[in-house]
Amino acid sequence: MSLTAKPLISTKTKIVATIGPASETVERLTQLVEAGVALFRLNMAHGRRDWHEAVIGRIRRVSEDLDRPLAILADLGGPKIRLGPIAGGSVNCEIGHRFRIVVYPAAARGPNDLTSSHRALVQQLEVGDVVLLVDGLVSMRVEEKQEGAVVCRVVQPGEIRSGAGINVPGVQLPGGALTEKDYGDVRWAAGHSVDFFGLSFVRRPEDVRELRDELRRLDSGARIVAKIERAEAVEALDEIIHEADAIMVARGDLGVEIDIARIAGVQKQIIRRCRQARVPVITATHMLESMRSSRLPTRAEATDVANAILDGSDALMLSAETAIGHYPVEAVAMMGSIARETEPMIEPLVGPEPGVRSPKAASSIIDGIVEATSRLAEEIRATLVLVATRDGNTALLLSKQRSRTPVLGISHHEATVRRMSLYWGVTPLHFSEAHDSGELLRRVTDWARERDLLRPGDRVVLVASTHWTATGHNMIVVDEVK
Repeated sequence: MSLTAKPLISTKTKIVATIGPASETVERLTQLVEAGVALFRLNMAHGRRDWHEAVIGRIRRVSEDLDRPLAILADLGGPKIRLGPIAGGSVNCEIGHRFRIVVYPAAARGPNDLTSSHRALVQQLEVGDVVLLVDGLVSMRVEEKQEGAVVCRVVQPGEIRSGAGINVPGVQLPGGALTEKDYGDVRWAAGHSVDFFGLSFVRRPEDVRELRDELRRLDSGARIVAKIERAEAVEALDEIIHEADAIMVARGDLGVEIDIARIAGVQKQIIRRCRQARVPVITATHMLESMRSSRLPTRAEATDVANAILDGSDALMLSAETAIGHYPVEAVAMMGSIARETEPMIEPLVGPEPGVRSPKAASSIIDGIVEATSRLAEEIRATLVLVATRDGNTALLLSKQRSRTPVLGISHHEATVRRMSLYWGVTPLHFSEAHDSGELLRRVTDWARERDLLRPGDRVVLVASTHWTATGHNMIVVDEVK
């Protein structure tokens, strides 16, 4: 029986689901995992900490009940600029109407005054600058600067609500990617042993290093997912990839910060650079947006998901679809269905990936073993590749080969097992430490046979990575199931 036919492996492309009111219960979380979710995202910009704590507890309960490793991504809010409260909750912006943006809520005197607590916003804006609201659905142009305020005229009409996001393309506002609230969230989430942190509004590699230093201070092994959603981040892409553990193509704010006509090309550029550097990449935002209120996606959305997979995404993320949508489980199932239809079209990588390799990548010995393993598994038509790993690095490198052979990532470190939930084509498994490769191979083979994943005559390739065996050697072992 094909491994991919079993519930153990849903898709090679991993699915990330954002948790919200539509998906917070144990029952719904269970349904999402059974539909194909491998990682859960907590949006730290919304919700109280007691709510997040309860959700983390439920995720871990579901993980234990289903005997599946589930990773948790704490997505930090970052320095997102937002509107303050609006009288009545919203206002309709008609073309040609003038509004004042003021710094302090107390300074708002009239019905056309909009507030923002971000002091630098008004200071940095100049006449002629464009201010985008609600992810670019509403736009205004600055016509006049006043003391503590700017006067803008609406050029793209629409409704804006309290707390709506503000983007100012081309204007660099001071400050790093971590706010005071973010630091508090990092301390809290690290204390709850989350697996990944999403770093929002990264502009430069120093932003990633700042979070890395904080995680080291907290003795946290959590990995950093740098979100590319600013024009400056696109310019510093290679340097950011070098510093981060993973990258997210955050198309929402990115599509406001740069010309939306460039989004597809920039997405492909980011994914290609990540593949060359062998860093996992998540493509996110509006993947199946219409499924917030519809049981089926549009044809364009289905094509978008498929193309993101063909581009080389390791994972795809659902946001509002699973957080507040009417059909969260159906959205995950649909994404999985598209992935299963698309993945057979992906060509395995033979030999090294052309382009620049990350200095963080493994040694040439492991490089050679990974490439040889992928080629060998294809040539002997292996049923399974087993990767025994302490830190998950060899499993990650093998995932970037895009082998057609299913890969089991095996570790006795639970954090490593959860972390491998992000790696394309790798199914993570927790096993207690083995004394040697022979014992490990026997135990895993017995485990797989009990689940009808292996049958007599099937061939298995075992990669024993550094630090797993007592000798610490890297090796490839080929075995035929008796």
